[in-house]
Amino acid sequence: MVSAKALVFVALVVAAVGSLGSPLITRVATDLDVSLAAAQWTLTVTLLAGAVATPVLGRLGAGPHRREAILVTLGVVAAGSVLTVVPLPFAFLLAGRAAQGAGLGLTALMMGVARDHLPAERSARVIALVSVASTIGIGVGYPLAGLLTQVAGLRTAYGLGLVVSLVALGTAWRHIPAAPAERRAKVDVVGAVLLAAGVTALLIDVSQTKLWTQHLAVALGIGVLAVGLLGCWVAWERRQSSPLVDLRLLRLRAVAAANVTMFLGGIGMYLLLTLITRYAQTPSTAGYGFGLSVFEAGLILVPFSALGFVAGKLNAPLGKRFGARRLLSGGAIAVLAACLLFATARGHLLEVVLAMALLGFGVGVFMAAMPAVILAVTPADETSSAMAVNQVVRSVGFSLGSALGGLVLAAHTPVGQLVPTGNGYTVAALLGVIALAVTAVSAWWS
Repeated sequence: MVSAKALVFVALVVAAVGSLGSPLITRVATDLDVSLAAAQWTLTVTLLAGAVATPVLGRLGAGPHRREAILVTLGVVAAGSVLTVVPLPFAFLLAGRAAQGAGLGLTALMMGVARDHLPAERSARVIALVSVASTIGIGVGYPLAGLLTQVAGLRTAYGLGLVVSLVALGTAWRHIPAAPAERRAKVDVVGAVLLAAGVTALLIDVSQTKLWTQHLAVALGIGVLAVGLLGCWVAWERRQSSPLVDLRLLRLRAVAAANVTMFLGGIGMYLLLTLITRYAQTPSTAGYGFGLSVFEAGLILVPFSALGFVAGKLNAPLGKRFGARRLLSGGAIAVLAACLLFATARGHLLEVVLAMALLGFGVGVFMAAMPAVILAVTPADETSSAMAVNQVVRSVGFSLGSALGGLVLAAHTPVGQLVPTGNGYTVAALLGVIALAVTAVSAWWS
C-alpha cells in the first residue's frame, strides 16, 4: 500500500526546493557579482522549468512508467541541487535551479498515485493535502534558507535543497508503487515543444517587470509570440489521437471554470505574498516597513504554512458540508480579506503577521478544494494530466501576480529613489482585492 505521508512529503519537498530562489536573490547578486536582474533568474528559470516539465510529466503519469518518471525526476532535482552547492560560475547555478524546477511537475503525479492506490475517501483527503503542500511548501523553504544564509553562507543554504531532495528520492523509491500495468501513454513531442515554447515566452513576459517598464515594445512582441505559439499548440492538440493534454476535458464546465478560477486566484495570492515579504524587509527609514532580515521576514511565513496545513486538514469535513465549489469561493474570500487587511492596516508588525496567517488559511482552503472540483468529472486515468494543466495555469497566475506587484511598486517609486512610496502597496493590494472578488464569484457560480 502506498504511503500517503510519502506523497505529501514529496510534494512539500519539491515546493520548498523551488522556493529557495526567492530569499537568496540578493545574496546571489552580491556573492557571485551579478546584477539583481540576473540573480532574479534563479527564481524565474525554476518556474519556467516547472511549467515546461509539468504537462510532460502529467502525460507520463497517465502511463505504466509513472514510478520511473517520478524517480528520474527526483534524481534530476538532486543532480541540480549538487550544481547549486558546488562553488561554480553563475551559469552552473542557473542550470541547477532549472533542474530543481523540473520537480515542480511532480505534484500532479502524486495526485495520480493517490487516486490509483488509495480508497476513494482517503485519496480525496490525500490529494487535497498534496495540493496544499505544493503551495504552502513555499513558506517552509523561505525561513530555513534565510537562516542558513546568515549563519553559514549562500552555498550552505542551497545545500538544504540537496539534502531534502535526496531524502525525497529515497522516500519515493521505498513507498511509491508502479502504475497499473494496463495503462498506456504516448508523449506528444511536437505538442510538448509548442507548449514549452509558448509557456516559456508567456512566463518571461509576465515575470520580467523591467520589460514592461523599460522595453514596452519588446514586452508586447513577446506577448504576441506567446499567444501565437499557444494557439498553434491548441490547434495541434485537437488533431492528435494521443494529445499531450486532453483539451476535450476543458469542454466540461467544471474543469474550464476551475482553471479560470485558479488563474485569477493565483494572481491575487502570489501578489499579496510578494508584497508582504518585500514590505517587511523595507527599512523603516522609508517611512514604513520593519527592516527585517531575510530570516526574520521568512518567519512571517510560518503562520502562512501552519494555517495552510490546518485548512488542508479541515477540507474533508468542510467539503462534505459545503461542497468543493463553495470552499473554493470561501478560500478566495479569505485571501481577499487578507489583501484588504494589508491595504488598510499594516502599521504594526502584528497586523502584517495576521494578514499572512489569513492568507495562508485562504490559500489552504482554496488549494485543497481545487482538485475535488476537477477530479469529480475527470477519468481516473487522466488524473495526472488534468491536474498538470491546472498546475501550469497556477504557475502562470503566480508569475503574473508577482509581476503585477512589481509593476505597481515600480510605478510608485519616485525618480532617483530605491523604494516605492507606501501608497504603492495600497494600490497593489487593492488590485488583489479585485482579482479575488472575481475569483470568488467565478468559483461560486462555476
